Amino acid sequence: MFVGVLKETYPNEKRVSLVPSEVQKLVKKGVEVIVEKEAGERAGFSDDEYTQAGAKVTGREEVFERSQVILKVRGLLADKENFLKEADAYTNKVLIGFLEPFSVDEILDKVRALNLTAFAMELIPRITRAQSMDALSSMATVAGYKAALMAANMLPKMFPMLMTAAGTVLPAKVFVVGAGVAGLQAIATAKRLGAVVQAYDIRPAAKEQVMSLGAKFVELGLESEQAEDKGGYAKAMDEEFYRRQREMMKEVVAESDVVITTAMVPGKRAPVLITEDMVKGMRPGSVIIDLAAERGGNCELTSPGETVERYGVRIVGAVNVPSEVPYDASQMYSRNIFNFLSLLIKDGDLKIDLEDEIVRDTLLLREGELVSERIKELVGGTK
Repeated sequence: MFVGVLKETYPNEKRVSLVPSEVQKLVKKGVEVIVEKEAGERAGFSDDEYTQAGAKVTGREEVFERSQVILKVRGLLADKENFLKEADAYTNKVLIGFLEPFSVDEILDKVRALNLTAFAMELIPRITRAQSMDALSSMATVAGYKAALMAANMLPKMFPMLMTAAGTVLPAKVFVVGAGVAGLQAIATAKRLGAVVQAYDIRPAAKEQVMSLGAKFVELGLESEQAEDKGGYAKAMDEEFYRRQREMMKEVVAESDVVITTAMVPGKRAPVLITEDMVKGMRPGSVIIDLAAERGGNCELTSPGETVERYGVRIVGAVNVPSEVPYDASQMYSRNIFNFLSLLIKDGDLKIDLEDEIVRDTLLLREGELVSERIKELVGGTK
């Protein structure tokens, strides 16, 4: 069995899909690992480290030519332009990575012609047995941590309270919207930096998690058990719900120095939770870090990939944040990939066991055909 690791082609993507320590583990399982030259360089892993781990380091063309399985951080729709440029090289391959599966209907005709089999790491089910493979949670952990540091760096105030000879410096006030993995990590990091932290989530179960980190849970009276689907993912609510939510959050946002938003719904545009009117009510110098920018943003004024200033407030349209911490993000993602790949390796060969819930739910395409029931429901079946 030959597994290939490609250098990422998405703009400014610094992560790598497999690090040398996981290469070693695959080699022990009887797998041949082929790595493209400089694939791990931007994440801090040299070609020599891959060679010492037992991989063959070579050119991109040979990786494609010899590999049965291709590992990527961002592939298919997550790097659509580059995927289409070299699509023919994926013929009869098995692709594993972040693939933006909710948009797959855009290229169904193409992948059919390629006979491509693809596993989307976004579709890993949120069950106990799959926790070690949950790449979305791994990357959300990195994003939440980095969001708090970005905010601390940009805010014209210090986060902690300080007692000095020149008087007392009051702590910054941070409000985190969404207490999923990214939100909880942002809360924990902001607390460690000394800020006074408040957080809100529409899921009632989040209150205990927020409070366990030493933050105050903002109760709006809108929390709903219906906000989470059976797979543990957030569900979209109706516009009336979001309107009431915005009205009740307005005061909390106005008194905050930093707002970090993390609310996303798989396959849909991120809900707008911070309106232009709410931004107007914030103090000049305040900062909004919008971790939902790639999905359109939770703030009405967010410009994905840019930092804009409106009414004296800086709004960061944060995209691909885990790539800004590529060493650790790559290690975490690589472990997720290895643990998932281990389910597919039987006696040194690739076996796709559809009796395994994790394998079945993560399988997006099989020999060019859309097989994911979850995605079929969203795109209305196959074309």
